[in-house]
Order: sequence, then C-alpha cells, then structure tokens
Amino acid sequence: MFPVIYSDEFLDHQTGSYHPEKPERLTAIVTALKEAAFANKIEWRSPTPPLERSLMSLLEKAHTQRYIYKLQEIALAGGGHLDGDTPVSSRSYDVALLAVSAWLDGVDAVLTTQNPAFVLARPPGHHAEKDGGMGFCLFANAAIAAFYAMKQPGINRVAILDWDVHHGNGTQAMVETNPQIAYCSLHQYPCYPGTGKATERGYNNNVLNLTFPPGSDITIYQPVFEKKVVPFLSNFQPDLLIVSAGYDANAADPLSSINLQPEDFGLFTDYCLGITRKILFGLEGGYDLSALSQSVVATIERCLVETTSPPPIEISEN
Repeated sequence: MFPVIYSDEFLDHQTGSYHPEKPERLTAIVTALKEAAFANKIEWRSPTPPLERSLMSLLEKAHTQRYIYKLQEIALAGGGHLDGDTPVSSRSYDVALLAVSAWLDGVDAVLTTQNPAFVLARPPGHHAEKDGGMGFCLFANAAIAAFYAMKQPGINRVAILDWDVHHGNGTQAMVETNPQIAYCSLHQYPCYPGTGKATERGYNNNVLNLTFPPGSDITIYQPVFEKKVVPFLSNFQPDLLIVSAGYDANAADPLSSINLQPEDFGLFTDYCLGITRKILFGLEGGYDLSALSQSVVATIERCLVETTSPPPIEISEN
C-alpha cells in the first residue's frame, strides 16, 4: 500500500476567490487519485494532530519566535497578509501546523516502510524564510522535515530535491550551512523569487541550483537530470530523499513558462527511485488543476512499479 497523508482540514486555509493557491488544488488531486487505476493501492492516512507532537522546537529551528507568533496573531485576529501574495485566514496558522505534522508523518512512513510516501498538504513551504512567509508559503515544510529526519536513528544524510518551477529560497537558506543536508533545485530563471543562481553552491558544496530558460521542455530537462541531478544526489548517498514536489513547470500552468507534461514527472520519479526508494514527496506548487492532478498521479504510479528504468529520448542537436 502507498501512504498518502491528507486531511480535509487542509482546505480550511482560505486564500480568496482568485488566488491560485486554493483549496481546489487538493480536491482535484484527491478526486484523480480515487479514480486512478491504482486507487486500491493507496492507503489514506490522517496527519498526527499537532498537539500530539513537540512541534515548537522544530519550528524554531527553521523560524524565529517572532515570526511564529506574528503568524499566530494574524490568524487569531481573523486574517490578513504576510505580503501581497501570501494571505492568512483565521485557520491558516493551525492548518500550517497540521501541514508540518503531515510532512513529519511522511518521514515516519518512509523510514518505517523503506518505501515512498506522498504528503498531500497545503499551504506549501519552500519559499518561507526564517523570519517570514512569502510566495504562498507559511512554514518551511521540507526543511523542517529534514531537520526532523536527522534526529531519527540511522539517518546521517538527507537530500532535498526541489523540482518546483520556482527556486526554494527558504529551503536553501535553512539547509545550506548543514553539511549533512544537500539541496538541489531545478527552476525557471529568471522567475520569482529571483534567487537560486547556479553559482550558489552552499557552504559545503551541498547546494546545486539548475536553471532553465522559459520554453524548456523534457528534451532540456532529461539530460540535466542524467548528467547533474542524479550524480549530485547519488554521490551524496542520502539516507532519505525529500522531494519538494511542485508541478508548476507544466506547460499548462499559469505561473510559469516551462513546457513539461504530467508524464514527465513520472520520468523524474523514475530517476529518484534509481537513487533510493526512501523518498518523501511533499506537495509544493502547481496551479492548473488538471495538469497538477495528472502529475501527482504520474508520480505515484511510478512509485508503485517495483523496478524502473528511465527510457532514453532523442535529444535534438538544435
């Protein structure tokens, strides 16, 4: 059975009628997974209630107390904005805590089964910085999950692969000083938030930023995966791989200019499975509901195949 950690409470983070990071993102994915040919192989799991975890120490490893309390105060006051793109509703603080807990449950699931799991949660997290949320993100879910994983027995190295179309500035800033955590991001450049230059290598050569110009498709991405992503992650020999699984690099997505297709994320998943089966996928971006849900289906479908071998494709000389 393939674990998917999900709760309807994630729909309670309200962003407004026209905001792209909306609850319908999750309902579209849930519908697609329940209609998928492999639906009977999914084990739907509810996240652990935050009060049953000691979350504050982990949160404070990623964020300042000032920011945590500020976010809570905005929610308690009925809502507001962290910036022009990042709304907070009355339930957003509690839902963001539940999302963090879900990512930790995902870590537990992977380490218990030695097989992949998917965290279907929102709000996303890879843009959230130490002293503030931004870019639709409230808490740094992937970084916090990595910090949590490093406390578990037998975990000495954690790698984070961020295939969201936007650079995970928050994640990188939180892990780049830690030699036991590697971060690799594939993102459109130039694009929001303007960070993630290829020259940024981390404090321990533990960061790999791979930039793609607008219009890039799988013929551009695949050789980069083969020649750069896979060697970087394989050489690091992670005990756990966390994937910040954003699907806004789809051609149909309204917030980017990359031309991937949903099935391409299945190929990316094959490459990851060739490195390790201990993979936690956690949802980040992706705003075209059809492309988003099809991409998640493609990701999980590949995880259910016992052996994978990414097929070669013809690479144009032009």
